[in-house]
Amino acid sequence: MKIRQFFAVAVTASVMAVSFSGCGYNGMVNREEAIDGKWAQVENQYQRRADLIPNLVETVKGAADFEKGTLESVIEARSKATSIQINADELTQENLDKFQAAQSQLSGALSRLMVVAEQYPQLQATQAFRDLSIQLEGTENRISVERKNFNDAVLEYNAFIRRFPNNISASMFGFEKRAYFTADEGAKEVPKVDFGSKKEE
Repeated sequence: MKIRQFFAVAVTASVMAVSFSGCGYNGMVNREEAIDGKWAQVENQYQRRADLIPNLVETVKGAADFEKGTLESVIEARSKATSIQINADELTQENLDKFQAAQSQLSGALSRLMVVAEQYPQLQATQAFRDLSIQLEGTENRISVERKNFNDAVLEYNAFIRRFPNNISASMFGFEKRAYFTADEGAKEVPKVDFGSKKEE
């Protein structure tokens, strides 16, 4: 009788352990998948911006005496930014920092280009430049939104794997903390990128 009770208790304990472990494991998998999905959206928006830049450069080239160095810096920054590709399972802080640094360099180059463009009223008056400016501004806004969504997903995942007893399962199955996007170095607030909002009426 005692042996049967012992086995009954052992089986019950095993079932409970597997159940709790399974719930924790599945929750981690679901949250990892959410992060991967959010990362894909971040990449999509950065790629959308990169795809708009060649048309912008060609449009700006039409302006007489437009600063060649400014255009070259944009082209070079775009090349560097698009050369850094990170898989969702390689989102270490080091890799994400490199990706962010390259994208920030491109943002800076674009901002300088738009400042210089203000000195060319004939350029700002063209429909092509206005359209591209609006598209770029919208893309910058979407990038900010998708970065926040990504960070929110990472926050939820990181908190989940640190909670007891999830932290035990996380350690057993190799679930590790994911990296966040951080504010650009030296930035006190979200940079404002103004693409063509100051239009001549």
